[in-house]
Amino acid sequence: MSDRIYAAFRSIGAYVPSKVLTNFDLEKMVDTSDEWITKRTGIKERHIAADDEATSDMAVKASEVAIKRANLEAKDIDLVVCATVTPDYFNMPATACIISNKLGISNVQAFDISAACSGFVYALSVAKAFVESGMKKNVLVIGAEKFSSIVDWSDRNTCVLFGDGAGAAVISATTNKEEGFVDIHASADGSYADFLITPSPGSVNPATKEAIEQGLQYVKMKGNETFKLAVKTLTQDVKNILQKNNLEGKDIPHFVPHQANYRIINAVGNALNMSEEQVVLTVHKYGNTSAASIPMAINDIYESGRLKKGELMLLDTFGGGLTWASAIIPFAPKE
Repeated sequence: MSDRIYAAFRSIGAYVPSKVLTNFDLEKMVDTSDEWITKRTGIKERHIAADDEATSDMAVKASEVAIKRANLEAKDIDLVVCATVTPDYFNMPATACIISNKLGISNVQAFDISAACSGFVYALSVAKAFVESGMKKNVLVIGAEKFSSIVDWSDRNTCVLFGDGAGAAVISATTNKEEGFVDIHASADGSYADFLITPSPGSVNPATKEAIEQGLQYVKMKGNETFKLAVKTLTQDVKNILQKNNLEGKDIPHFVPHQANYRIINAVGNALNMSEEQVVLTVHKYGNTSAASIPMAINDIYESGRLKKGELMLLDTFGGGLTWASAIIPFAPKE
């Protein structure tokens, strides 16, 4: 024990919409097949939010679980950070403000982070900084996406990939170094901005009739280029963070990669000599839920009993921006 403050990953929670969209459903919507989607992505189904279910609604449900599991109440939260690229509104108010209000959290700092699929780990880095500086004690970190709202359902290259959902975690102050984050890396390279982009609305392409007719409000993706760069970047980033902290792949019980594509996850896992037992896999049932992907995957291993107190999680993610991030964090639930 010491007087130094560390950030502890206290709890996890998630919410998945009830509606399931299978590959066989998509066969009726676009020119694709279950075999084609499964072979190239590993995705079998994804969950789709209801028409009247906003990103904030899913985030609230995940957050309520995370707050309860941290043995806290809403009034104990002193910062809310929401990672999303599908906010309730483009681009104000921040979805974090709406979430706070729906949770009954008032007069507390709240803001969004836009880092696409890397958003949750980016938000964890912010929470770590706020907690370790002594500015905040209990930070609610959320990754939530209604990706179905920005997908062109006639584009077979993108519509098969994405799903909706939310995950949330509580990051709290501790003086026990064993509970603290080991390390976290986050980076970006804007020269690849066009690899994953939603062209409108924004100051470049305002929401005009012409922009909507051109479908600029939908996500656009350079699939092959993104795939190649993702494998290379994710692998190197994990090697760097392990080496920096004198760890090896075998020291990590839970490798939690961004759930974008089974082939990417498999390639990175193999490059790092990770066993099947170490690699957390949920892409087959949720698809790519962007910023919600990693917290939803952590929640899966928590609820299945695989994630135990003190065990290390290695998070690794890559997304539009381009952004990427990795983190080594022990699971530190409050007794």
